[in-house]
Amino acid sequence: MNVFEAVKQSVTTRQAAEHFGIRVGRNGMCVCPFHADKNPSMKVDRRFHCFGCQADGDVIDFVSRLEAVSPKEAALMLAQAFSVPYEDKEPPSHRKPPQETPEQRFRRMERYCFRVLCDYRNLLRRWKRDYAPKTPDEDFHPLFVEALQKQDYVDYLLDVLLSPDMEERAALIIDCGKEVSNLERRMAELAARDTAGRRTDHARSTAAPER
Repeated sequence: MNVFEAVKQSVTTRQAAEHFGIRVGRNGMCVCPFHADKNPSMKVDRRFHCFGCQADGDVIDFVSRLEAVSPKEAALMLAQAFSVPYEDKEPPSHRKPPQETPEQRFRRMERYCFRVLCDYRNLLRRWKRDYAPKTPDEDFHPLFVEALQKQDYVDYLLDVLLSPDMEERAALIIDCGKEVSNLERRMAELAARDTAGRRTDHARSTAAPER
């Protein structure tokens, strides 16, 4: 079985999309990476189809277009990423890892920034709802204040990343790349802290009462 057949049988487009940083909902819908899509209009399963721009194909077509590489390069990338065996596979010592082109790196960074900012926007919305003061005299929670201050700014950044102007998107990635990385690290720390707090609360609630 050659690399094309092996990859198509072993890897779904949904798995590939998630591997390359695209968030996919439970219903298999995601924001289409091939046009300025603000609402999820692409269905990914074994194949993919966008109801907005009509992009359609199999997993190799998807990665070839996403990473701006040939179908053969896309198939090899998928085989390596998902450890798919195939008959015409070269010995490891003779196989060179594919080099990332500037366009591929830009696309990867663009998807990364979009994913992190979407996660942060969802977090801000939750903070704005959960930490809103219940009475006029109650002090503002710091996370509620952050939600008020940052939500419009994050919406603006996401709008820029969906802009058809590549220069504008590239400038944002250069200017905000470090800020986005710091933001991802902070969200991970907050999530870990929340998980630890829930475990502690659960342990206390299930502990046997003292006699």
